[in-house]
Amino acid sequence: MNAVSAARRREVTDALRRGAVPAAGLDLFAVGLDRFTGAVDEDLATVAAGGSVFKAIRGEYGSGKTFFTRWLAERAKHSNLATAEVQISENETPLHKLETVYRRLVERLTTSAFPPSALRPVVDGWFYALEEDVLAAGDVAADDADALDKAVNVLLDQRLAVVSRNAPAFAAALRGYRAATMNGDAATADAVLAWLGGQPHVAAAARRVAGVRGDLDHIGALGFVQGLLAVLRDSGHPGLLLVLDEVETLQRVRSDARDKALNALRQLIDDVHSGRFPGLYLVITGTPAFYDGPQGVQRLAPLAQRLATDFTTDPRFDNPRAAQIRLTGFTDESLVQLGGRVRDLYATGAVAPERIAAHVDDEYLAQLARAVAGGLGGKVGVAPRLFLKKLVGDVLDRVDQFPDFDPRRHYQLTLAGAELTEVERNATSADHIDLDI
Repeated sequence: MNAVSAARRREVTDALRRGAVPAAGLDLFAVGLDRFTGAVDEDLATVAAGGSVFKAIRGEYGSGKTFFTRWLAERAKHSNLATAEVQISENETPLHKLETVYRRLVERLTTSAFPPSALRPVVDGWFYALEEDVLAAGDVAADDADALDKAVNVLLDQRLAVVSRNAPAFAAALRGYRAATMNGDAATADAVLAWLGGQPHVAAAARRVAGVRGDLDHIGALGFVQGLLAVLRDSGHPGLLLVLDEVETLQRVRSDARDKALNALRQLIDDVHSGRFPGLYLVITGTPAFYDGPQGVQRLAPLAQRLATDFTTDPRFDNPRAAQIRLTGFTDESLVQLGGRVRDLYATGAVAPERIAAHVDDEYLAQLARAVAGGLGGKVGVAPRLFLKKLVGDVLDRVDQFPDFDPRRHYQLTLAGAELTEVERNATSADHIDLDI
């Protein structure tokens, strides 16, 4: 823990204090994920080598699906992959409208160096790489701008030849973006890049410059994903981790939209397995009810067959290489272990680490964990978010700042309805609960 930078530690503790999953640094306190590490690293190596992988994450609410996918994203970035996390929802991002999914993907595209949306730096890096490749060939002089521009466009067409068979507009938009940029027309360049990212209602004048028409549609979206993967690969990112989160929301949409969405998911999985998307690591998350219930995967037999996984055995022997992997959630023991890691991380940057060690020992962590879980109807699996929020914001901060604060004597756990998520609220029967620990 001593090697952790102050900025990284602060980012983690600030997020936990707010009751959020940190955007980075999850490896510092991840508990129970060691059994997945080998299979995940194999998948990342496959993707980095030009293969493609699909994985379905299965877990109840509170089992750590978001934590797992963000932990996976951190590992992906360490392999220099780009990442994007897209929340599936009926109104904002319906799965059966792949053009919307692609748009959200681009909006949330991130790399180890650039936050969302990283599309512009990725595209600019790609064109820089094309120019370097042209100059390295030795056929064009660096000071011959016209010849360099023509050679870059030729190389662009060569690199995107496979993509252009199904989505010629992708290459056309890239040429239009480069032309507008070279001419100093920033407004047109921005508009063309927005169209390339799937944004609707781009000005007709900008689309004319790029030689494209209309808005991106459902069919074209898959071709644009292929194009994005090609651009990422040539700009130094060997692949993309795409997480489609909360896919279980499909169970609540109209039956016709649900059937279209399930079929779109089947198509995506088949395309991944067929090799259409080299460098794509596609991950979906959902509850057991989504995978096993009549309103989810089981509604479409071909999809159910592709995701079928045996979970009748002891969870200790689950196969992490299977199409579906199961997150079993926290136990009393693992919750205390989690608290210990967060406490130790906090203490490395604390004003009074010795007080933290004395007052927030493992015995106290166990008491706090039991109290939080008890306030949530005994559902330990739902407790981690609130447990860490209370631990950091109500206990560790006070022990660190106030020499005479003893959490055993001066702290009474309170769970107020306003701070609970819907799942947490459903786990308890009261809006306001005072618990002595």
